[in-house]
Amino acid sequence: MTKHIAFDKRNNERGEISGGIVKKHIYFISFIACFLLLVSCSQQKTEWRGTVEEKDGVTIVKNPKDPMYTENVFSLEEELSIGEADGPEEYMFSRLSNLTVDDRGYIYALDVNEKHIKVYNDEGKYVRTIGRAGQGPGDILGSRNVCITAQNEVMVPDSLNNRLTFFSLEGKFIRNIKTTPLVLSETKIDSNGDIIGLAIVREEENPRHELKKFNADLKYLCSFDSSPLQNPRNLNPFMGGLIWDIDKNDRVVCGYPITYEIKIFDPEGNIIKKIEKDYKPLEITKEDIKRFEGMPPGIELSIPKYYPPFRDFIIDDECRIFVLTYEKVPDGDERYYDVFDKEGKYIAKIPLGLRTQLIKKDKLYAIEEDNDGYHCIKRYKVTWNY
Repeated sequence: MTKHIAFDKRNNERGEISGGIVKKHIYFISFIACFLLLVSCSQQKTEWRGTVEEKDGVTIVKNPKDPMYTENVFSLEEELSIGEADGPEEYMFSRLSNLTVDDRGYIYALDVNEKHIKVYNDEGKYVRTIGRAGQGPGDILGSRNVCITAQNEVMVPDSLNNRLTFFSLEGKFIRNIKTTPLVLSETKIDSNGDIIGLAIVREEENPRHELKKFNADLKYLCSFDSSPLQNPRNLNPFMGGLIWDIDKNDRVVCGYPITYEIKIFDPEGNIIKKIEKDYKPLEITKEDIKRFEGMPPGIELSIPKYYPPFRDFIIDDECRIFVLTYEKVPDGDERYYDVFDKEGKYIAKIPLGLRTQLIKKDKLYAIEEDNDGYHCIKRYKVTWNY
């Protein structure tokens, strides 16, 4: 009996010691969890260090060089890949220039060489081909972009046929809208069916690209912004024209990258906001300059010391603006995008491929190519951590 009691006592002592150790472990783990939570919260609650002011009815958002969040803000997980170098014709591409996605997740990919649009469902299965090369009804001759309108139509601006061509989502030709005598490029349709596109204005004193809006009958409604036409004999290959897009509220977002300024206009053409960002200019590399050597006779290059502050942007369905810069990721081919939230605050700096096309419903769609130059479509799941 004594030994049994002694055995129980030892077990009790061991239990107390073990319980103490477990409690210490629990306290330690709880401390670490709380610490990590505090660190996480402190990152999530990082203060924006810009300013907002009102001037003549325009909201001006001024951003610092550094974003609000610097780590673990944005991540991608590949979900889908469409395209084969050698396989069924339905999954082979010649030269993809643009793609868009409808509300079902169906992908519409424009092949500029083949002059048609291949459609894939949300699982990447081939559905149909829309259009063909030619000048007849429903034919495509010279287009670089495709869009889905709010009226659930597929619209292809065709500069060589001087028209906008409309198809149903099922691929049936609906109508053409002739754009002559206008010369419009990068044309898009807003939710009211109005047409927005860059027009060339050849005024002697102010030759320019001007972003204009027209109704469905091509009656002029308003203008948004403009950029000068380059002198074709004194060319700066790093400076393009006006960059623009439309957000889900029909606001027009414009930028001409001589400065880091993005303008936002309401649907009537009134400027309502300017987004500015401080940045460090990047010197143009000799490697990039070499790409433009050997220009035709009569054309001189006018190359500045620094790259423009940005080269393009896209807008997602949450009205975030992804601004493509010239800054390369170290030891990689990707470049950095500056991301601004719907209020215009600089929230993140993320690396993405140059041919990112759109971000919709937390899915990123991109046109990519392998080492042999074969094109494919990639879809990634997007995760935000802020």
